[in-house]
Amino acid sequence: MTAFFNWFVKITGWLPQKIVFRTKVYYQDKSVQSSKIKGPAIIVCNHTSLYDYAAMLFTFFSRTLRFQMAEVLFQKKLLGGFLKAMGGIKVDRNSSDFGFMQECKEILDKGGVVGVFPEGRLPLEGEEVPLPFKSGAAYLALYADVPIVPVFTNGQYFSKKRAKVVIGKPIWAKELYNADLSEKENLAAISEYLRQTIVELGKIIDEQEKV
Repeated sequence: MTAFFNWFVKITGWLPQKIVFRTKVYYQDKSVQSSKIKGPAIIVCNHTSLYDYAAMLFTFFSRTLRFQMAEVLFQKKLLGGFLKAMGGIKVDRNSSDFGFMQECKEILDKGGVVGVFPEGRLPLEGEEVPLPFKSGAAYLALYADVPIVPVFTNGQYFSKKRAKVVIGKPIWAKELYNADLSEKENLAAISEYLRQTIVELGKIIDEQEKV
């Protein structure tokens, strides 16, 4: 049912998003990773606005994305119902219950794609972006043993400028794991590596605009 609802939303929303987002997709290396994800994976993207989720849906059009979403989004009945139908994974940031991680693991075990905005919230005005990454995405990648697809978005939605997205090469967290460090230190190091990777992906847009 989730997959069917996703396809319905994407098909009916394709033309409107094409008009308002006009998304241009770039690649770090398209021969290694295109917008067509094969098999289980975790999409990790910087967070600029609530429309980032919609941008990811249409960027990775061929897959059903199950994104982790903050509990506040589910508090409004209409929006909450829509996000549940889309397969949104509720993350209560005020709770110590990490059952959502097991839900993500089960999705990945079945060959699905899970999306994470590891900053955990939208940045406030004046804050350095991307914000520091929380360790959940790194932990999930190690736990499920699946690749991470890093993605950068410039967040230019409903703007005169085009929305631009950069898809990076897959990253295997287990290859970054250092046996000489504690698990906490490893998660912090891998999370920072992901953050810096996405920062570098953003520079690809600058390079392309200069051409």
